[in-house]
Formats: sequence, structure tokens, C-alpha cells
Amino acid sequence: MEIRERPAARSLPEAAELLGLRPADIVKTLVVKRADDTYLFALVPGDRAISWPKLRQVVGVNKLQLPEPERALAATGYARGTIVPIGSTNEWPVFADERIVGERIAMGAGAHGYSLFVDADDLVRAYGATVADISQEITEGRPS
Repeated sequence: MEIRERPAARSLPEAAELLGLRPADIVKTLVVKRADDTYLFALVPGDRAISWPKLRQVVGVNKLQLPEPERALAATGYARGTIVPIGSTNEWPVFADERIVGERIAMGAGAHGYSLFVDADDLVRAYGATVADISQEITEGRPS
């Protein structure tokens, strides 16, 4: 595991460029709210978006959503754009997209201007993450 400081980036593609990576090499950690007000972490490659139908099926629920920024902060201790399962104030279950398996990835490091580099397999193992196909291609006009 390595933490690297980098200039502030306005977007994931810009962060990838600053780090000399492809957007797919940066994994977004998204905190997702269940209907019962519990949460989970979804790890998705930076060039893809959550597939809500796939994630709902894997989790076994009918309703999931991205919480408002203040609820994400309360659930994890991290602001959006810096969220990472490591050091979260709560140990929510982790669901990792199968495309990250076997890769060395960059991800949020808990603060803006920093990136964490880790072997995805070590992260999956450490958190007992469920690995599945939970992403889709990003389509124009739809948030990831």
C-alpha cells in the first residue's frame, strides 16, 4: 500500500492524467444506502458506473441509492471524492466489481489531493469483499 500526494483534480479523468494512469486504473469507492439506512461500499473502475440492477441483485435488495453528501460523510467519516473503506468510521460490507481483480489500483485516500495505491486482491481479501459484475459502461447524461 502506498499513499501519493498529487495536485488537486477536478475530475477522475484529470486525476488519472496527473498520476499517469488510465481512468480504469482508478477505482471509485461509492457509499450506497440501503432502504433500512445501512450502507455498503461499491468499488467500481473509474471508466464505469454502478449498474443498479446488477448491484441490487448481488446485494439481494430491491432499493439502493447514493446518499446525500452529508449522509455519506456521516456514514464513513469521509467526504465524497475521498471515500475509501480503509479507516472508515463504520465497517460496511464491500462489493467489488470483478474487473478490478488482479489489478494494482489507485483510489481515494481519505483526503483531497492524495491517492492510495493498493493491490485490489489484497483489499478484497482484507475486507471479505463480495466480487461480482456490478458495473456498466458510462452513458452520457447519467451520473456514475
